[in-house]
Amino acid sequence: MTQSTSKKLDPANFSDATRVVVGEVEKVSAGVQPEAWTRAGTLLLEAPKVFTLGTGRSGLALRMAAMRFMHLGLSTHVVGEVTAPAIGSGDVLVAASGSGTTGRVVKAAQKARDQGADVIALTTAVDSPLADIATEVLIVPAADKQDFEGSASVQYAGSLFEQSVLLITDALFHTLWKSDGSQAHELWRLHANLE
Repeated sequence: MTQSTSKKLDPANFSDATRVVVGEVEKVSAGVQPEAWTRAGTLLLEAPKVFTLGTGRSGLALRMAAMRFMHLGLSTHVVGEVTAPAIGSGDVLVAASGSGTTGRVVKAAQKARDQGADVIALTTAVDSPLADIATEVLIVPAADKQDFEGSASVQYAGSLFEQSVLLITDALFHTLWKSDGSQAHELWRLHANLE
């Protein structure tokens, strides 16, 4: 897309786009299976350590989820960060890949299982290598990044999947937080204070 100073954008187009994005995310949220997410939440609460992994925008969404898991007091690490320790038996890897075939994510998930860890997979594809490896598969009924025909989403690439990963993991955090009875000020004591 080239910049042009003579091209005028119509504010109505922005309003329409906002409705599209919000509407698609609401449709995905309605198709999520709460029971599977509840089981995933139990795995997280019982894990000695929680790790998150995704590439690109999916990885960014899971980094935000990792921060919220940390606020719950879970020992949480982002794979690839220099302070992330080794994964071990009983730990949990939360791995996101829309297609379920992202090489780095699938390889890490297999290694986690080989070490005795559980894997929670967030994917659009129930029949995928990542789903086959996972302990718990959380199907996010969204388009993957190669839905060029716009059959599942009119948004670009995997935007709907990535947005949904962020919002649904926030909903999981909210569920876990409300179930343990902590007050917001108690979680805040863990918030970064060197910023």
